[in-house]
Amino acid sequence: MIKHECGLFGIYGHEDAARLTYFGLYAQQHRGQESAGIISRDSGGMHEHKGMGLVPDVFTEADLQGLTGETAVGHVRYSTTGRSYLRNAQPFLAHYKGKDIAVAHNGNLTNTEALRTELENEGAIFSTTNDTEVFMHLLVRALRHKDLPDAVREACSRVRGAYCLLVLCDDVMVAVRDPFGFHPLALGRLDGAPVFASETCAFDLLEADYERSIAPGEIYIVDAQGEHSEKLDGPLPEKPRQCIFELVYFARPDSYIFNEQVYVCRKNMGWQLAYESSPDADLVLPFPDSGVYPAVGFAQCAELPYEHAMIRNHYVGRTFIQPSQGMRNFGVRVKINPVQAMIDGKRICIVDDSIVRGTTMITRVKKLRELGAKEVHIRISCPPVKFPCFYGIDFASPKELIAANHTLEEMKSIFNVDSLHYLSVDGLLRSVMHSDSYCLACFTGDYPVPCKECGKYRLEGACGKVSS
Repeated sequence: MIKHECGLFGIYGHEDAARLTYFGLYAQQHRGQESAGIISRDSGGMHEHKGMGLVPDVFTEADLQGLTGETAVGHVRYSTTGRSYLRNAQPFLAHYKGKDIAVAHNGNLTNTEALRTELENEGAIFSTTNDTEVFMHLLVRALRHKDLPDAVREACSRVRGAYCLLVLCDDVMVAVRDPFGFHPLALGRLDGAPVFASETCAFDLLEADYERSIAPGEIYIVDAQGEHSEKLDGPLPEKPRQCIFELVYFARPDSYIFNEQVYVCRKNMGWQLAYESSPDADLVLPFPDSGVYPAVGFAQCAELPYEHAMIRNHYVGRTFIQPSQGMRNFGVRVKINPVQAMIDGKRICIVDDSIVRGTTMITRVKKLRELGAKEVHIRISCPPVKFPCFYGIDFASPKELIAANHTLEEMKSIFNVDSLHYLSVDGLLRSVMHSDSYCLACFTGDYPVPCKECGKYRLEGACGKVSS
């Protein structure tokens, strides 16, 4: 099961809703490159267009003109649960007793299989393999006797794990974030209309005003009568457990998420990294794009020259989230091209944001050696990724995570480098403002969402017990 990030956008009560949603998704293309979709609503019902690929490839002018109405939700996708097929593209649209219901989801539910089994045993039929359809079944059942906000609340009480949701039914839009607040969801305003997005960079493109983050465990409701906020049922965790890897890698550096500026956090990570371990080198070399920002801080703290000696081909997708090993290797070869004159005979300090499987770094160091690098030192601006993520980011099983299977010295040999240092967990937490509110499970193995039955983290039902 491959797990990735996704991006959400929604707008309520704007005459150009679908077109604005298109650009909101365009700004968040980094969060999902497999598929894109928009559902709009007018007095005649909902209108849907989805497709595989990038946002500008999925939508034409004619498609946008067909998405009529003043309300819309949109989604860009990487696989969360379910393979990369069009039928798994979102937003997910269902029809129930004359109602159209649209759901867009970012995250990963940890009790999907148990819920799917329960629902199938009760006669439910599934047409996709994604966990959003599981949520839709729960939602529709609750809608039999509740209004949309209460139905969302009831459905959320049944699921566990990470979820940010935009739900649209009739003239009501609901935005909700799970109690741990794993992934970001922001509220903004454009020409008086409320807008929602996974990242604030979408607001910047549209010149919308950012208002605030949707809080962990919050339901924000917009309808013809206005807007108001409620809370999910049950007690909230003492502290949020927001995904710190959003700040390390996934979010755009110009976004403001978790009440943190991503650029500043990454620069701080580089500064802390240099404070912990700065090699005797001739230059600091970032690997673009996400390695650039910690490299700035690293070079400043270490007082070393900063050089862009690697030039990125921006038309190649992120390598570690491609669906096959062969494609990952191909992506490494074509993604970045070196400037040989800056490398030959130099002692180089590579600064990058993370190492997951190690495939990319092995290839990069090999190329630097071939181009005459005298020494190669690696500095990574987050701790070693040793544990898989079950909340929506593409970290593979432990057997595929290089840091889970090798010591630092072994990795130094595998990469063929003169030194290797990862930022410590303490250093990472010193780089952010709200150090007590983050999930560090991929570094520490301390998972915030344990199995309800056995108390240990595992996918629901793996312990042989299925919770009700």
